Amino acid sequence: MKPYDYLIVGCGLFGATFARLATDSGKKCLILDKRSHIAGNCYTTKIEGINVHRYGAHIFHTSNEVVWKFVNRFAKFNNFINSPKALSNGKLYSLPFNMNTFHELWGVISPEDAKMVIESQKFKETPTNLEEQALSLVGRDVYNTLIRDYTEKQWGKDPKELPPFIIKRLPTRYTYDNNYFNDVYQGIPTRGYTQMFENMLDGIEVELETDYLEKRIYFDSLADHVVYTGCIDEFFAYCFGKLEYRSLYFADQILDTENHQGVAVINHCDKNYLSTRSIEHKHFENSDSKKTVITYEYPVEYTSGNEPYYPVNTDINQSTYRKYKELAKPLTNFTFGGRLSEYKYMDMHVVIESAMNKFKSINK
Repeated sequence: MKPYDYLIVGCGLFGATFARLATDSGKKCLILDKRSHIAGNCYTTKIEGINVHRYGAHIFHTSNEVVWKFVNRFAKFNNFINSPKALSNGKLYSLPFNMNTFHELWGVISPEDAKMVIESQKFKETPTNLEEQALSLVGRDVYNTLIRDYTEKQWGKDPKELPPFIIKRLPTRYTYDNNYFNDVYQGIPTRGYTQMFENMLDGIEVELETDYLEKRIYFDSLADHVVYTGCIDEFFAYCFGKLEYRSLYFADQILDTENHQGVAVINHCDKNYLSTRSIEHKHFENSDSKKTVITYEYPVEYTSGNEPYYPVNTDINQSTYRKYKELAKPLTNFTFGGRLSEYKYMDMHVVIESAMNKFKSINK
């Protein structure tokens, strides 16, 4: 008899959710993670009394009541509403694209006038690349001001070189509403995500700074079932080639001021900035610290020395991923979950839903 029912590789949101559900049902779990901390990309750390989101802004939002009740078992959430700004050529614009944005761009007041301007600027033919796709959705001015340069920085490629399906839709609201998400529930854990994960992992064994793939045969022998949340191409030793990701570099500034930019997130939508956005963390929780922490995000090429963040969803990469997915199907004592194993970007609530569904399917 093996000492564990589940070996879970990765202590991010998928792994921690799966482990909690399994433990609550009487199963014994062991979690491994290569990093020196729990919580994956949700990890927060205290700087000057402020919970700093170490891997970029994480704003929890969902309309799934089951998911909302689940995370509220482990943390109290505030009522933070994400209303970011976009900086382009020295001017600030409202996000998401709504009547405030259109008034800032053109001075229009009525939804009818905004629709007329956008419609007159739209690309009318079948889009063959990301630029044409965006133009077909929001027109020339919105694209040139708020999308084109940001996209090029984010992906490291000219938008004309990217496939149209990367932007399937661009939410456009004809109301004066800067609430970025439409979900019923949204907020930030009042004591940070790390504290939430500590509560979620109560009573569960966790080994940090441990690379599962270095001693895979040994670790597989410890449990009846393995839940793997790492890169699926790495799991299969890149036998079909490497999947492409974009990564991020974060640069912090601690400033002797209580309020630097007046909002949690500002997107940098032109090439005057190499960064894609700046985050002032204290606005997530209305911290009363006398100082502030600003983090600048810089997209970089993914290499083995940094973290994979965004799958590059080209046709070639998707074709390669499907080969790995087929290779994983016969491995019935393995479950592959999370954004790295499923090669797609997922919001936090979607990751939790996925972990819940996969746990249910295994434990029918």
